Amino acid sequence: MTELIIGSRGSQLALWQAHWVKAKLEELGHACRIEIIKTTGDRVTELALADTGTKGLFTKEIEEALLERRVDLAVHSLKDLPTDLPDPSLQLAAIPAREDPFDALVGKRLNELPQGARVGTSSPRRAAQLRHERPDLLVESVRGNVDTRLRKLDEGQFAAIVLASAGLRRLGWASRIAESFAPEVMCPAVGQGALAIETIRESAGAAACAALDHRETRLAVQAERVVLGALGGGCKVPIGAYARMEQGSLRIMAVVISPDGASLIRDSEAGAATDAEALGRNLAAKLLERGADEILKRL
Repeated sequence: MTELIIGSRGSQLALWQAHWVKAKLEELGHACRIEIIKTTGDRVTELALADTGTKGLFTKEIEEALLERRVDLAVHSLKDLPTDLPDPSLQLAAIPAREDPFDALVGKRLNELPQGARVGTSSPRRAAQLRHERPDLLVESVRGNVDTRLRKLDEGQFAAIVLASAGLRRLGWASRIAESFAPEVMCPAVGQGALAIETIRESAGAAACAALDHRETRLAVQAERVVLGALGGGCKVPIGAYARMEQGSLRIMAVVISPDGASLIRDSEAGAATDAEALGRNLAAKLLERGADEILKRL
């Protein structure tokens, strides 16, 4: 039996995700092993993510390993994956069922934070929405793996930090969640909570991973990624989008917000799940018509 090599970052969360995929593939009868690959995002730890200026910060080196056939499949957090894959021979062979897609506040609930409290996040999207809800807060960048950020919170460097609920739940830290934000308060990142399994087209890795694909999740994140692509957003732009199935149709909401939180454009779209791409394009057009283009131009 040919062994499938899984490419992954070396962080605790990335390895949890890679081992989860490995276990699922082994249940299907495939032999697998994990190859750890260090990415630019792992090496550049002193800068805020938005200041790195690098596309595919956590994916570039892993995709290079795929293209060089050093690994058969790559496991990513979908929110880290640019909307355009860097080579036409690459594909998202599977998007498994999504974990909790929302953002979580760890430390205290939002309404419990005192005036001027220091809150940590590495995400311009989270920071902007926090400032919109609580302009008095001192929102500052915090880098590092999930356990590193929790340690900084516990040391008193911050009154609270914002993290993805999915990562906390996957690592067994759900009890640390003080508040899970509704998407109307903090719209999640595109693809948040979902995994992406990337492979070379028509390869052994692609064939093996196809069984792990979850149709509802794929359609939802497809709509979200179309919104982001149509708006031209990247890691520096505070854009959120969240889609879910409701009574047989797909509903997607999205937000574009200025970094200071003062200007916010929010809208939604709903329709047949099979029209996921069209829904995403229509929603992006509505946001631009309502003034999102002015926010994006300033950035």
